[in-house]
Amino acid sequence: MWERGPGTMRPAIILRMSSSPKVLFGFHAVGVRIKTAPQSVIEVFFDAARRDARMRQFMDRAREAGVRLIESDGLRLAKMCGSHGHQGVVARVSAIDQVRSLDELLEQLEADGVTPLLLVLDGVTDPHNLGACLRVADGAGAHAVIAPKDHAAGINATVAKVASGAAETMPYFMVTNLARTLGELKERNIWCAGTSDDAPQSIHHTDLNRPLALVLGAEGQGMRQLTRKSCDELVSIPMKGAVESLNVSVASGICLYEALRQRDSAV
Repeated sequence: MWERGPGTMRPAIILRMSSSPKVLFGFHAVGVRIKTAPQSVIEVFFDAARRDARMRQFMDRAREAGVRLIESDGLRLAKMCGSHGHQGVVARVSAIDQVRSLDELLEQLEADGVTPLLLVLDGVTDPHNLGACLRVADGAGAHAVIAPKDHAAGINATVAKVASGAAETMPYFMVTNLARTLGELKERNIWCAGTSDDAPQSIHHTDLNRPLALVLGAEGQGMRQLTRKSCDELVSIPMKGAVESLNVSVASGICLYEALRQRDSAV
């Protein structure tokens, strides 16, 4: 059903801009939006008291892109984004849809002859963990991140800040029934490999050079039982020290980059 294609090739962002603006903050998140979709940036508020080199470089890029800049102060910026971690930059932007559905994405990948690489997160409720997972998924060339609608974090300003721009480029699908979605992936011949501390097979000794969905649960609790049963196989990450588990974003990075390594080695 799937033919071998460039594993890191990702569908282009579809610029369908919503009428409801949202807030992005931080150099990375705002900078990536200015770079990838400057027409969606309504205005950028900046801390006029910050005059360091990083701010000057950011301002130069924003002016080159024709973005409207508004002087502000740290207190107002914090109120706008609900955080003091704004780094002196807050933007009001039009929301951009990437791909409307997981089915649409998978059909596009199949039409392009691209081997899917998906990250599935079960029970990741912390926005910092989600942001870090989106960032590592983008870096490894994954095509989408999937999570259940219940017991999972959604995209908000904190996620966007931690993701350092990846929340703007990485498709994130929240599905009603995760076990059913895994079943639908398997019907499309996508192999579902779940991670578990007690799995005898190491991730490094598993064939990941195939249409693949890597399934990870939250740190400590792990995958829910039904999610676990819905996987084609369970694999483990070798642990050589005293700690028993890894943060989910770290584990995601290990698994995704192992898949990327195998794909690159096969070319």
